[in-house]
Amino acid sequence: MISLSDAAVTEVKRVMKDASYDSDPYLRIGVAGGGCAGFDYKLSFVDKSEYTEDIYNKYNQDGITVIVDKKSELYIDGTTIDWYNDLMKQGFTFNNPNASRTCGCGESFSV
Repeated sequence: MISLSDAAVTEVKRVMKDASYDSDPYLRIGVAGGGCAGFDYKLSFVDKSEYTEDIYNKYNQDGITVIVDKKSELYIDGTTIDWYNDLMKQGFTFNNPNASRTCGCGESFSV
C-alpha cells in the first residue's frame, strides 16, 4: 500500500482544485525505467475511466482515490509520499523502504 502524508494530501487537493477538473480524478502513482538510479517515480491525475481492477490496485485516503498499477506496486509497496516546501526546493518526496539506492535529487531509485 502507498500512503500520503498530511502535507501531500493537502498539496494534491490544492492541485486538483486549481486544475478545476470536471469530476474528481484519480491520483495514479507508478514507476518507469529511467533516471540516474534505474526507476523514476510517476504521478499523474487520470479520469476514473482509466481504472481497471485487473491492472490497478485502488486505495482511498482522506478523500483522494489513489491507483497504483500492480507491476509498479512491487517496487513501491510501503512507500510514503510527502510534500516538501522550502525556499530552495519544493516537490513530492518518496520514502521507499524497497529502494536499495536513490539518486541525489530523490526522483529515481533502484531495488
